[in-house]
Amino acid sequence: MNRILNLFDNNYVMNLFNQQVLPLYPYFREIKKIKIIPIKKNIWQTTYHIVIKFTTSFLTHGGAIVKLPIYCTAHSSEPRKSSFAALSFLWQLGFDQGSLVIPHPLFFSNYFNGYFYRGVQGQTLYYYLSKKNYEVIEDIVAKAAAWFAKLHGLPTAGADNFNPENSRIETVFPGLAHVLKKINRTYPNLYESYKKIYEIIIQKEKAYFINNNQRYLIHGDAHAKNIIKMGKDKIAVIDFTDMCLADFARDLGSFLQQLDFMGSEKINDLAYVEKIKTIFFNHYRLNSQIKIDDYVKERINNYYNWTALRTATYFLLKDKPELKRSHRPLAEVCKNLNVKINLEFIK
Repeated sequence: MNRILNLFDNNYVMNLFNQQVLPLYPYFREIKKIKIIPIKKNIWQTTYHIVIKFTTSFLTHGGAIVKLPIYCTAHSSEPRKSSFAALSFLWQLGFDQGSLVIPHPLFFSNYFNGYFYRGVQGQTLYYYLSKKNYEVIEDIVAKAAAWFAKLHGLPTAGADNFNPENSRIETVFPGLAHVLKKINRTYPNLYESYKKIYEIIIQKEKAYFINNNQRYLIHGDAHAKNIIKMGKDKIAVIDFTDMCLADFARDLGSFLQQLDFMGSEKINDLAYVEKIKTIFFNHYRLNSQIKIDDYVKERINNYYNWTALRTATYFLLKDKPELKRSHRPLAEVCKNLNVKINLEFIK
C-alpha cells in the first residue's frame, strides 16, 4: 500500500495529531474531530503528490470547541524539508506579525516527506480576479507588493539557501535538460525556438550573478493563487516550496507575468490588467528599500519572459495538454525576445 494513504485514514491522522500537534497547543485539552479534505490528490502505485486540509476541532480546557485548518503538503520525490525550514526561518524572524503574514509551520515528517502547518483562512487573489471584484483586487495587489518588499528586505546573513537548485533558471526543477528533452519529443517543431529562448534568458541571468554578489530571499512561486486575503487589512502568502536565495527581480517578474496571464483570462480588459500590474510595481517601489533602476527593470523583464515560457510549457506538457492556453504566453515571449516560432498548430 502506498504510505501516503495513511493520511486519508481518520484513526491514523488522529493518533498522529495527538502526538505531534496537540502538544504545540497547551490551551487545548484534546482533539475531538478531524475532517479530511483532499486539495491535491495525485497518488500512483508508490509515488504521490498531495495537499490535504485537516479541519481539526479542538476542545479547550474551558469546554469550547475551536476549529483550526491544518494542512499537509507532501511529495514522494521532490524536496519538502527545505520548504519547511524556509517557512520556519521566516516564522522565527517574526514574519507572522503585522498585516503581512505567513502560515504557522508545525512539524516535518520524514516518513511522508512532507510537512504540516496551520493554514490561513480567506480567499485567494485568483478568486477575486475570477469574481471581477476590482476594489478588492487592487487592495490585495498593493498589499502583495508590500509583502514581497518585506521578504526581500530581510537580512540574508545566516540564512541557508533552502533550495540551491532553485536559485538559478538553468537548474530550477525539473531542470533545463528535462524540459528540452520533453519538448523535442512531443513538439519537435518548437525545439529550436525553445532552446534559443532559454539561451537568451539564462545568459542574462548569468551576467547578473557574475557581476553581483548580493542575494535575496525570494518566494520563488509568486502568483495570484498563493496570495490570501485574510481580512480587511491582512494578507498572507503561502507555498514556500521554491523559496531560495536568488535575484529579488525574479519574484517581481514572475508575479507580474502571472498577474497578466491570470488577469487576462478572468478579466476581459487588458487596460485594467495593465493598471493592476502598475499598482503592484508602484507599491513595491514605495515599500522597498531597493532602488529600482533600468538594470533592475531589465532583469524583471527577463524573469517575466521566463515565467511566460514556464506557463506555456505547463500547458503544453501536462497530462491533458491545453494548447490554446499555451499560445498567448509563448507568442509573447517570442515577440519580446525576437525569436521566430511557428505556433499555427496550437491556435
